[in-house]
Amino acid sequence: MAGDGVVPPEIGRARAWIVTDGKAGDENQCIGIAQALGLDVERRRIPRGRPLTWMAPWGPIDPRDAPGRAGGVLEGPLPDILIASGRRAVPYLRAVRRASQGRTFTAFLKDPRTGHDTADFIWVPDYDDLRGPNVFTTLTAPHPVSRARLDAARAQPDPRLSALPWPRIAVLIGGDSRHLSYRKSDTRRLVRDLTKLADGGCTLMMTVSRRTPPDLSAALGDLTRRKGGFLWDGTGENPYIGMLAIADHIVVTSDSANMVGEAASTGVPLLLFDLPRTYIRHRRMFAGLAMAGALKPFIGRLEALRYTPIDATPEIAEAMAAAYAAHRRLFDPARRVESPEAAGPSAVIPAPKGSI
Repeated sequence: MAGDGVVPPEIGRARAWIVTDGKAGDENQCIGIAQALGLDVERRRIPRGRPLTWMAPWGPIDPRDAPGRAGGVLEGPLPDILIASGRRAVPYLRAVRRASQGRTFTAFLKDPRTGHDTADFIWVPDYDDLRGPNVFTTLTAPHPVSRARLDAARAQPDPRLSALPWPRIAVLIGGDSRHLSYRKSDTRRLVRDLTKLADGGCTLMMTVSRRTPPDLSAALGDLTRRKGGFLWDGTGENPYIGMLAIADHIVVTSDSANMVGEAASTGVPLLLFDLPRTYIRHRRMFAGLAMAGALKPFIGRLEALRYTPIDATPEIAEAMAAAYAAHRRLFDPARRVESPEAAGPSAVIPAPKGSI
């Protein structure tokens, strides 16, 4: 699960779009894959309140967004590669696929709910049920927290964090979602257990999200004033990568599978703060990380865990690159070759281990 993958340099010359409705989790997954492929992408965001999006993923797109129409989401020449995620993006992907007569290579991250043949390539986490000849699965999701970014953050640590005493604990706080919400008892339990770490000599480096309830943010601010450490409260640049890069342990809340997956890419012991009503499918991922020796429940103490960093992003990018190369050969017979040796090392990309 850790590695750099094998991606041909020619794919970096492809014109590429990312299409989402702007949700950070969806967009970050697409960005992670695009970066791993070396793509220079345009982000196309579906505006909030667009008519017909309530019918997604099955309905049509707003006529104002028709492919090529000036001022629309899909204006301009169609891309060579389209990477999309999120329910509202499915009709837009279909529209580009039809308008390009299949020439645009389409990739969708997560289950589109409209079948495996919705796109040329689909990635879903292992815990999802969707399977098909073009479906690739991994334990963790793609993300932009690459080994290179972590190494750069270690080489030039954020000055707000570098002077903090060891051991430094990154605390990644999510927030309310449609699946769950933080109760007052959850806030009290989290603050209590973090206080135990601080009283034991640990330094807390905490970051909140846009979904974090105000009372929880306030309680964490009070904890920082009483015990020291660092809390990113939304002002200035978020030192999220810097925290992950220098953390000795990571505490992460169970409402965000994306944050748990990003944390697993560090190889640092993960401590999961469990919330009631955590999505059952996410619990399957957490169980897989626990089996890999990466994760234990957070109960106010550190745990000794050793594991190889777990990052599926290069593996997913390699599989997508292989699918893209096969797609291009369908539309450009001149690219077909008799053997890999005859075309050079980057002409044919072997599919990585995984389920396609």
